[in-house]
Amino acid sequence: MPSETRPSQSTTPSRKGILRATVDVPAARADSSTRHSPSRWRTPEFYVYYIVFALAVPWMIWVPIRLTSTEHANYHWFAPRLARGWLGRKFDNSDVQYRSFRSNIPALLAFASAFFALKQLYLRFSRPTPYKGNTHLLPFYLTFSLVMLVALHGTSALKVLLILSGNFAIATLGKGAKWVPAVTWVYNMAILFSNERYEGYHYAALHQELGFLDSFSGAYPRWHVTFNITMLRLVSFNMDSYWAHRRTGLPDSGAALNPKQRTSTYHGLESYSFTNYLAYVLYPPLYIAGPIMTFNDWLWQVQRPLSIPWSDTLRYILRFLSTLLLMEFIIHTMYVVAIKDAHAWNGDSPAELAMLGFWNLIVVWLKLLLPWRFFRAWALLDGMDPPENMVRCMANNYSALGFWRAWHRSYNLWIVRYIYIPLGGKLPAYALVFTFVALWHDLSMRLLAWGWLATLVLVPEVTARKMFPATKYGTQPWYRPLCALAGVGNILLLMAANLVGFVLGLDGFAYLSKQIASTWEGWAFMAMACGGLFVGVMVMFEYREEELRQGIDRKC
Repeated sequence: MPSETRPSQSTTPSRKGILRATVDVPAARADSSTRHSPSRWRTPEFYVYYIVFALAVPWMIWVPIRLTSTEHANYHWFAPRLARGWLGRKFDNSDVQYRSFRSNIPALLAFASAFFALKQLYLRFSRPTPYKGNTHLLPFYLTFSLVMLVALHGTSALKVLLILSGNFAIATLGKGAKWVPAVTWVYNMAILFSNERYEGYHYAALHQELGFLDSFSGAYPRWHVTFNITMLRLVSFNMDSYWAHRRTGLPDSGAALNPKQRTSTYHGLESYSFTNYLAYVLYPPLYIAGPIMTFNDWLWQVQRPLSIPWSDTLRYILRFLSTLLLMEFIIHTMYVVAIKDAHAWNGDSPAELAMLGFWNLIVVWLKLLLPWRFFRAWALLDGMDPPENMVRCMANNYSALGFWRAWHRSYNLWIVRYIYIPLGGKLPAYALVFTFVALWHDLSMRLLAWGWLATLVLVPEVTARKMFPATKYGTQPWYRPLCALAGVGNILLLMAANLVGFVLGLDGFAYLSKQIASTWEGWAFMAMACGGLFVGVMVMFEYREEELRQGIDRKC
């Protein structure tokens, strides 16, 4: 087996012009034999769209800024949720997830710096075995991970290791037995429910004299809150080990492996060891929040390190920093989360309520994107290339299928490999997939409703794709506008599902819908909004067509 195989060329064609706005990730190459429509960017049709953009986008920014003014009638209702900012004004610090990440950025930077400093120290005094890639780093990864686990969770590190050992026992005892997948899933889902039910467990519940152990809780005591990320790695290891024992997948040919091949190409059975398992599950850059890598992919990158240009990593870090500054600008000028949490929308017009919902979704997108890009940047600096979680801006999606491929992409790839394909890849599998996704996020009725709504959103799109395939009707002049109208419907349904699941809940969304649907003003706004969305979808179509012209097919 060769020690290192580096791709001879980039898996993604180089981007030009406007396409540089989208983050660079491995993408399937477009079929070069397919003819694409000529560019429409400089046509009269698109000049009209530019005028619409020039009027609509500033208005969409101005509305939430006006609603957060100190002179607004509702300001006193949400003002207590604001904090002193660094841009000369107060800022909205009421989102718990982003507040946690934001306040811990200095600690995370110190943690990452310690990781690289100790890694260099280890490399200086260790003697790597030739022709083994980066496998000489596995002892360092394992040692640092165990120390990290104790520092983060204190005595709860024992609970985590016990759960990990139980999962590994299933893979080791079962090997290629048919019962391994079922037992793996039952075990891990039971752990998730149990973690939630017993709030991470307490030693005092076992015996009162063990209660003193609960006081050594570490820097991040609530280990069970983020354990759902770890659970994905446990399932990945067991299933990859199971398929390796059954020789299901691709055998190693010794050639260069692209990202998809690294996932499906199995290793020698000796590679599915306890030390490799722990080093993978607890890999420091990705342990807390991901992105998710499969075991096969992670170990291939250890054994055959990729060549990641420093310029690419630097651009990625600069992209992260610019996004961080954008988030800071938003929370310093638009207090939409505080308004939402305080229900401070009395007297707001349907248009204003809609903009509150829209910008809350933008905040949700950014608060997830930022930690994911921080930890991915850390992994890139370590020479590991995990999947990019957020491929497109939240506002650059018109397809429900494409949206789920581009939003939390590593999770989507995990679901496709370990749930969707094993279930047969049919439409009914979506219901089970989204039910799992909802329960995996949180054991609540709100997210179950979101999961089922997300499933319903997919049905019309899948049906329309079968009734009006692009291969048959794509050249017709009416086809693109018809698809844009369908895209408008998709966007409205996607916004509804995500407002229910992650922003307003069922009651809040019911109030928003009532305010929009109960007045002529609301209906007039919806008509204008649908017109604006139609223009947006037509531009999104052209953006993707431009990608195809440059040989890029992101499938989202």
